Amino acid sequence: MFFAYPSRPEKLVLKGIDISVSPGERIALVGMSGAGKSTLTQLLMQFYKADKGEIFIDDFPINKYDLSDVRGNMAIVPQDVMLFGGSIKDNIAYGNPSASDSDIMEAAKKANAWEFIEGFPSKMDTIVGERGVKLSGGQKQRVAIARAILKDPAILILDEATSSLDAESERLVQEALQLLMVGRTSIIIAHRLATIKDVNQIYVLENGTIAEKGTHQELLQNENGLYTSLAKLQFEY
Repeated sequence: MFFAYPSRPEKLVLKGIDISVSPGERIALVGMSGAGKSTLTQLLMQFYKADKGEIFIDDFPINKYDLSDVRGNMAIVPQDVMLFGGSIKDNIAYGNPSASDSDIMEAAKKANAWEFIEGFPSKMDTIVGERGVKLSGGQKQRVAIARAILKDPAILILDEATSSLDAESERLVQEALQLLMVGRTSIIIAHRLATIKDVNQIYVLENGTIAEKGTHQELLQNENGLYTSLAKLQFEY
């Protein structure tokens, strides 16, 4: 797959990317900023079309599906969670507007959000403020995870979902994400390599190409590899 943003057609952002993900697998995309990780997910969500090459879902070209069906079967948990200025309940229910109160509550529990929600005087009816300003980063992430749980997507995209959290918030969010990923095809854009040690395949992107691919342990076998260099910055060997 090849792609350049319409505003800069002369600069290829993706150059011959070829990735295969089986149903239910977890893959991770790692690399330096600007390597093309988020661009891949934008193409998957159909915000842009590839200049050359195609994306297939269940062996069928993605552009042959109805766009609402494609996005309806995907959920994204980004680094910068977008909440609107309603209640916690409203923000979770956005994942499935027809969900019952008990379904919303169950999603909050699975997302490790129920404890902090119960701590607010208004509980589920607590107003989060514009863009969720009344919640901490970890609380916003768990509301977003509850929303994704309620949506029950087939494909899950995690875009640096824990990169800006403190250690305790990251633990709670990571626990909720592990539960959310069960049985779903998951694409994880990761900065913290500790969160992707157990995925099925890691793709290391560099300047819009796949520089390396393999499991965590396989990639570490290449002592001079890019993944090993990234790992050495975060782990002690």
